[in-house]
Amino acid sequence: MENQDLQDSIKPQKVEFHSLNFNTTLHWQPGWAREARDALYFVQYKVYGQTTWQNKDECWGISSHVCDLTHETSDIQEPYYSRVRAALAGVYSNWSLSCRFTPWRETMIGPPMVTVVHSNKSVIVKLQAPHSPYKRKRGSKIPMTNYYDLLYQVFIINNFLDEQHRVLVYEGKEKVIKIQDLRPGVSYCIVAKMYMPMLDHSSAYSSRQCTMLQKA
Repeated sequence: MENQDLQDSIKPQKVEFHSLNFNTTLHWQPGWAREARDALYFVQYKVYGQTTWQNKDECWGISSHVCDLTHETSDIQEPYYSRVRAALAGVYSNWSLSCRFTPWRETMIGPPMVTVVHSNKSVIVKLQAPHSPYKRKRGSKIPMTNYYDLLYQVFIINNFLDEQHRVLVYEGKEKVIKIQDLRPGVSYCIVAKMYMPMLDHSSAYSSRQCTMLQKA
């Protein structure tokens, strides 16, 4: 294979940022040549508008197709770019550029943690927002509610009627809510998600927490 052909055939494809709760990674696919499986990869990043690219030292000469850029993209209002090149047998591909990525606009919000406790004829639902990777001075992780105006949405599923039908029973910022007038002896499941009105984004649903009130 000629050097130029090898350069083109090992060039990384589909360079994309993936981000959940500001945990941000760069992903790419290897070039189309079979030999590209043995390539090593080199990652650089920069803030939009800067002229100089920065090397990501931990992703310099790696065989993986993913690179953690959480720390490098911690100024969440700034737009970032990243690029990747491949090397094989002393031949370097051209750089493959990502799309522009602005963490605050594009990170996905994760679902809340849900705990269900039942009392007489009612269910207490305790909600906890997901956390970012960024820490306060004392070391605790900063919740995503510090960065966005987020609402909890809580849904109830009556398994006696329809296991797929979710009914919205609460939307708001309270972390502890009470769901009343439930029928004893009926199995109910609770799911919740985070909702961001400003960008009209929703998280995925939390895992189901199920309970049954005892018959008197």
